[in-house]
This record gives sequence, C-alpha cells and structure tokens, in this order.
Amino acid sequence: MRRILVTFAALAISLSTAHTALAQENALAASDATVPQDAKTQQANHKISEFLTRKFGVAREKAQTIATAVMSSASKYSLPPALLLAIISIESRFKETAKGPNNATGLMQVVPSAHKKLVRDIDLTDPEDNIEAGSAILHGYMKSAQGDLDAALKSYGGSRAYAEKVSLRVKTFEPAAAPDAASASGQ
Repeated sequence: MRRILVTFAALAISLSTAHTALAQENALAASDATVPQDAKTQQANHKISEFLTRKFGVAREKAQTIATAVMSSASKYSLPPALLLAIISIESRFKETAKGPNNATGLMQVVPSAHKKLVRDIDLTDPEDNIEAGSAILHGYMKSAQGDLDAALKSYGGSRAYAEKVSLRVKTFEPAAAPDAASASGQ
C-alpha cells in the first residue's frame, strides 16, 4: 500500500511539474508572438475597417468592432478573414440586428435553434459574439467536411449556389484582408 502511495505521489509531482513548465512555455511563446503580431493585427484591423467604411458605408466605430472581431475569430478558427467578411456581407450587409428565416440573427445570420448549445448565453446582435459563433459553426462544418471549404459553405448557407456566391465575394475582401494589405493598398 505504501509503495502505491509513493508511486502516486511521485506521479502527481511529475504531472504538476510538467503542467507548470508547459504553462510557462506557452506564456513565453505568447509574449514573444504578441509584440510583432500586435502591430500586424492592428494594421490589418485598420485596413479592414477603412475598407468597410469606404466601400460599404459602415460607420467607423462599427467597422473597427467588426474588423477586430473578424481578425480574432479568423485567427482562433484558422479561417481567412476575407471569407468571414464575405459571409457577413452576404448574410447581413454588415447590419448586426439583421433577422432572417428561421430566426437567423446578426452579422453572420446564426440560427439559434440549430446551434442551441453554442448560442445559449450570448447576444447574437453583438458583433463579437455573433462573429465568434458564426466562425465556430463554420469551423465545425470545415472539420466535418475534412477541410473542404465548398462543402462547409454548403452546410453553412444551405446550397451550392451560396458556396459559389461566397467564394466569388471573397475576392472583394482579399485586398483589404491580406496579410500584406497595408503595403498593397496604395490605391
């Protein structure tokens, strides 16, 4: 019995040490990546915000909120920002209070009844919450479709025509949402 307790204690200490080391390593990696990434992220947010204001007439503050939420969700779910912007432009024309069929709500027209667990305690008219939820849904469809964007978009929008429309609209946003958009936008 004593041998089991000693083994268990050693295992617990080992796991605790490994967990602490991993947490410190992740914190270091995050702090190293944060400094240059913050400048790039701010630059990309600004570029997208300016594009939304100029091309779509979105108010500056609202455009900044949308740009920040798009960049955050795009990074979190490994989705291209231009894709999220294309979906938002098609689904709601950048109107956060938009309502559609099946009670679809907000910028990305999230259907609460289809995603009850995901949207349980969020305000779908809040741009950050809506873009986060819509991105999580799209990411889930991408995983289910084993990375096939067209199949994921068909699931998100309900048809092949929707997938084609989004794919075409992405091209509109690529100049503003590209990683080197600040240097490419001297137009």
